[in-house]
Amino acid sequence: MKNDLMRNLTPTQIVKELDRYIIGQDDAKRAVAIALRNRWRRQQVGEGLKEEIFPNNIILIGPTGVGKTEIARRLSKLAGAPFVKVEASKFTEVGYVGRDVESMIRDLTEIAVNMVKSEKTGQVQEKAEKIADEKILDILIPPVKKPVAASEENNDGDEAYQNKKTREWMRQKLENGELDEKLVEFDTAAPNAIGMQVLGPFGMDDMGINIQEIMSSIMPKKKKKRKTTIREARTVLAQEEAQKLIDMEAVQREAIERVQDSGIVFIDEIDKIAGGGKGQGPDVSREGVQRDLLPIVEGSSVNTKYGVVKTDHILFVASGAFHVSKPSDLIPELQGRFPIRVELKSLTEDDFIKILTLPQNALLKQYTALLETEGVTIEFNDDAITEIARIATIVNEQVENIGARRLHTILTTLLDDILFDVPDKLPSTKVNISGSMVKEKLERIVTNRDLSKYIL
Repeated sequence: MKNDLMRNLTPTQIVKELDRYIIGQDDAKRAVAIALRNRWRRQQVGEGLKEEIFPNNIILIGPTGVGKTEIARRLSKLAGAPFVKVEASKFTEVGYVGRDVESMIRDLTEIAVNMVKSEKTGQVQEKAEKIADEKILDILIPPVKKPVAASEENNDGDEAYQNKKTREWMRQKLENGELDEKLVEFDTAAPNAIGMQVLGPFGMDDMGINIQEIMSSIMPKKKKKRKTTIREARTVLAQEEAQKLIDMEAVQREAIERVQDSGIVFIDEIDKIAGGGKGQGPDVSREGVQRDLLPIVEGSSVNTKYGVVKTDHILFVASGAFHVSKPSDLIPELQGRFPIRVELKSLTEDDFIKILTLPQNALLKQYTALLETEGVTIEFNDDAITEIARIATIVNEQVENIGARRLHTILTTLLDDILFDVPDKLPSTKVNISGSMVKEKLERIVTNRDLSKYIL
C-alpha cells in the first residue's frame, strides 16, 4: 500500500502538494521531492545493488520562518513514513548529562511502532468490537449452561434456548444504539503504577530499555471495576480486545523495517553545533555532538527496546539559519554526509500576501474560522492584506528577520480588541478590516522602533 502511494507521487506531484502549504522556496521543494522519490526508486532496485544505494541527505539553509521545518513536516505526511524532528542544540556529547544523539533513532522507532500498531488496530477493529459486544451481552444477560438431558423436540421451554433468543434481541438493540446511555459495570485492566524513573547519562532510557515495561510484564495484571455508559464501555473493551489480537512481535519487526527503509530524521538548528570552539558555550554542545552524530548519519547500528536499527538508509534532512556560522564550519566528515545544500530565500512583501491568503492553512483563514465559532464574520479587504504584508516586511528589516512568524505577531496585535470583545460586545455581526484600520492600529508601533522591538 505504501509503495502504491509512493509510485503515484512523482516529484512534480510532491511539489504541487507542498505548494498547498508553503509559498515559494521552489529549489528546496525540488530537492526534497527528488529525495522522497528516490526512496521509492531504491525499493524497486534488485537486492544486490539496493543495499549500496544511500540517501542523499539535505541541508536547508535560510533565516527562521521561511518554511524549512514546514517543508520537512509536510514531506513526512506525504511519504507516510516514520518521521521525527529533533533540535541539534538539545544533544550533548556522550559522557555528559543530557540526551545523546542515538535517542533520535529510538524516538523514530517508537513513532514507527505506534504507526504500525495503529494500522494493525484498524485491521482488527471490527473483530474487536464484536468481542466487546459479546462481553457486554454477557454482563446484561449472563449465559446459562444447557442442561445435559435437555429435550431436543421441545425447545420452547428450554432455558438455554430462551436465553439465546433474549441475547439476540438484546444484541439487535445494542447494535442499533438503543442501549448507548444505559449504565453498565465491567472489569478492565488497570495499569501497574510504578513510580520509578531512571535518569542520568547512562540510564536505562539511554540504552533503549524501559524499566516500567519490564516491571509491568513481571507483575500480575490487575483488574479494576468501571461503571460507564454502554457506549463508552464498548469503546474501552474494543480497545483492550484489539491489543490482544495484535501480534506485537510482527508490529515491531515491520516498524524496524520501515525505519530502516523509509525513516526521515529532521535535525533543526544544526548551525548551533557548527563552529567548534569559536562561539560561546562548552564544546560538548558543538564539535563533540558533531562527532557523535557522524556515525549515525554515515550508517551504524543503534540499540532500541524493539531491536537493533540500522541507520544506513534513513534520510537525514538538516536545517539552520547559519547567521553566525556557515555550513563549512561543520567538521569535514559531517559536511560530506550532507551532499545536497539548498538555500531558502528571505520572504518578500508579495510572499507575505500569498502566505496570508493562498495556503490551505493560511492565517487569515484560521482567524476567520475561529471567529465564526462566535457567530462573527470577519473579512479582510485587499488593501488591509497589503498593509499587513508591508508592515511585516518593514519590521523584519528593522528589528529582526523572523520570516512568516512575524505575521502571527502582527495579526494578534491587530485583532486583539476584536478577539477579546467578541463574546460580550459583538454578538452575531460582521467585521470588515480595511487598510486604514490596520494603519491606525499598528502605525504608531511600527514607527516607534523601541515599541516594535518589544511588541511586534
